[in-house]
Amino acid sequence: MRRRSFSGSGTARRSLIALVIAGLSCLFVGVPAASAHGTIVGPATRAYQCWKDWGSQHTNPAMQQQDPMCWQAFQANADTMWNWMSALRDGLKGNFQGSTPDGQLCSNGLARNNSLNTPGQWRTTSIGANFSMHLYDQASHGADYFRVYVSKNGFNPATQRLGWGNLDFITQTGRYAPAKDITFNVQTSGYRGHHVIFTIWQASHLDQTYMWCSDVNFG
Repeated sequence: MRRRSFSGSGTARRSLIALVIAGLSCLFVGVPAASAHGTIVGPATRAYQCWKDWGSQHTNPAMQQQDPMCWQAFQANADTMWNWMSALRDGLKGNFQGSTPDGQLCSNGLARNNSLNTPGQWRTTSIGANFSMHLYDQASHGADYFRVYVSKNGFNPATQRLGWGNLDFITQTGRYAPAKDITFNVQTSGYRGHHVIFTIWQASHLDQTYMWCSDVNFG
């Protein structure tokens, strides 16, 4: 009796498995990595503001007119907004200025997030001279410290990329224990109108550094 060949059915099974794997992969497109961390949600960072306002309608053509800065960011790389919690760099050893060129502060020196450095009319959060900052950290890593800066009077976020020389240092906090939500107060004086709050978060679990820009309107 001639033995049957099952090579055809084996090929079919392998094709089916490949299709299943491809289908499952599609389900996870745009899902943040398991190593996700967090960002300053108040006053909202640029990427977080774009995700919060437009994430559920990122293909809406109205964004181009209503929020052109988020529009250009989504066009440049939508992953910047989908992964608003993952804008980190490892091993800077506190050398923030030496490791981050002028004009790349808002992207934390990450090429994939370069759209966040683009000058323009970013949406602002209205604050007073004394305000609260809120970090939301999905992974609850805590903080060695936060450093907070405000763009100098005369700096125009609508026409200029942010550099280290454009910043006034305001405060550095102490340590914070691991928590999903960390809030702290900041006191300033002498600022009016559109400014950029530049924040550095030095996470506690590893030498991981986050830098963000939050656009604010001092009343």
